Amino acid sequence: MAKEIAVKKYVVKLTEEERHTLEEIIHKGKRSAQQIMKARILLKADISATGEGWTDVQIVKALQTSLCTVVRARQQLVEEGFEAVLTRKQRATPAIPRISDGEAEARLIALACSEPPPGRARWTLCLLEEKVVELHIVDHASDNTIGRTLKKTALSRT
Repeated sequence: MAKEIAVKKYVVKLTEEERHTLEEIIHKGKRSAQQIMKARILLKADISATGEGWTDVQIVKALQTSLCTVVRARQQLVEEGFEAVLTRKQRATPAIPRISDGEAEARLIALACSEPPPGRARWTLCLLEEKVVELHIVDHASDNTIGRTLKKTALSRT
């Protein structure tokens, strides 16, 4: 086992405080499954005096996870630190870019607060969707997008 540890690029050596934190995460069960899995991986991979010092293959079999997950957890601990392993990284850009900016949202809100079209008692999300495209506020929109925008301003209709 010592031979394999010497070859490893990312060696996990936890302090007593870090071990205690990881054990609390596992036993309380109040964190995401991903965080609990990472905590278990790090505890098994720990080569300190109180650690188990398992190999990656042993961890994969015991925790029924992938080798990539184990390697990434080790790497993240070494390169980014203890806290980085337990917190989820924020994306630099959103997965789906926003279709409207602040000005477009303000115009949508003003439209939603205005008088509805003739023959209508109030604005519906579908009517607002059609109108914002017609007025060239945005190129395209869905009623879900309109609803989310209005929900942020407490203008949503229930």
